[in-house]
Amino acid sequence: METAQGRNKWAILIIVIIANFMSALDGSIVNVALPKMARALHVETSSIQLVPLSYLIVITGTVLIFGRLGDIYGKTRQFQFGLGLFTFGSLLCGLTSSFPLLIAARVIQATGAAGTMANSQGIIAETFPANERGRALGFSGTAVALGSLVGPGLGGIIVGMGKWEYIFLINVPIGIVALTAASKLLGKGHKTAQGKLDGAGAILIMLAIVPLFMSLSEGLNLGYTDPLILAGFLVAVVSFLIFVHLEKKSENPLIQLQLFGNKLFSLSVFCAFVSFVAIFCSNIILPFYLQDVRGYTPQHAGLIMMTYPLILMVAAPVSGHLSDKVGSEILTFLGLVSTSLGLFFMSSLNEHSALPVMLLFIAAMSLGNGLFQSPNNALVMSTVSRNQLGVAGSVNALVRNMGMVCGISLATTLLYRMMSFKIGYRVTDYVVGNNSAFIYGMKIVYLTAAAICFVGAVLTLLRLIKAPQRVMIMNRSLENK
Repeated sequence: METAQGRNKWAILIIVIIANFMSALDGSIVNVALPKMARALHVETSSIQLVPLSYLIVITGTVLIFGRLGDIYGKTRQFQFGLGLFTFGSLLCGLTSSFPLLIAARVIQATGAAGTMANSQGIIAETFPANERGRALGFSGTAVALGSLVGPGLGGIIVGMGKWEYIFLINVPIGIVALTAASKLLGKGHKTAQGKLDGAGAILIMLAIVPLFMSLSEGLNLGYTDPLILAGFLVAVVSFLIFVHLEKKSENPLIQLQLFGNKLFSLSVFCAFVSFVAIFCSNIILPFYLQDVRGYTPQHAGLIMMTYPLILMVAAPVSGHLSDKVGSEILTFLGLVSTSLGLFFMSSLNEHSALPVMLLFIAAMSLGNGLFQSPNNALVMSTVSRNQLGVAGSVNALVRNMGMVCGISLATTLLYRMMSFKIGYRVTDYVVGNNSAFIYGMKIVYLTAAAICFVGAVLTLLRLIKAPQRVMIMNRSLENK
């Protein structure tokens, strides 16, 4: 007999998509607003990066914890808690005018986002039958990618029309509506795992992730040889090694490490990581280029950056449909190649580049990302059994957010290091009247991002070459059964 949850499956999917879209959106919607926020809050450009970084770091440090809590206490319960906390955090972000309080509010907002991200794919897996699950997961994955990429453009439009606080306050009414619908349509959820939360593992994973990325971020201001920064790196490394050692022996591990013994799974999540590193290198740099170097208003910069998600909206569904016909491997390869070329061409931009040329380069990156994301998500989820879908979803979300954080940290570090080299003294902000230094730093960032993305393309090519052999093995396994 069909359950009430099954009858409302498409409505439930819409709720999950809205939550995923909003959570991903807030990782990047602030990017175009950062120059304006820096001036309003009286902080340097290098410091204002903490607004997007703090959000992504907290999600990365807590998403596995919420995934495990969802298995123990019910995914829908954790999802609803996360959605409510995210909405409350958004309200706090929009009401504060203090930089420290804004960061604290972002931490609250990010904790809620982790609760929704960690459990959304598990809810979809429990709600949809096997013959519809892949399509539903594809819609969800597209919403995450779209949210990450529409953010800068939408943020620019909002900031251009009003105050920067509105980019957070817009979440509040949407969150309330989604939470109300979720409380009516979602059940209590099923407990799919016995045992309790691995408290030691939860603490260790946070001690591994938070100090690492905070050190990467603050190293730009303090210097990477500063004792505090070196201590942060040491704490992160030691905590990670202890975490891996304990997880292998734990009866209730926070993450099932044997998942990474599956080469296809590991390769697919690594390629996802690479793609988000490369794209977020561009996402964090491009708003400053458009506003500081080219002199566009936040609204105009946002409209230019909307090219990316608009193309993605068309490319991602088409890519998902094509993956059923030609396979996911070829599309992921072509996607990363196109993204690499787009990033490489972006490195040629200067203060006089023609707008149509720039839009063409952005389109190449967007088309590549659209070709890559949905098929790669399908590959990740296809490599695990149904009772591991929740864990796989949490790992996918973890890797995705790690890629975003690494992309931001890498781009800002490279940019200001290269600017300092070009000018001849240390800088941590845009230098008015010295556009050539910024262009030089930006060129290095884009070339580095292109090289990173190309490594992913080579790996997907190897996966493509081995795909026929893998299909033969699967067919033989089915015949033996």
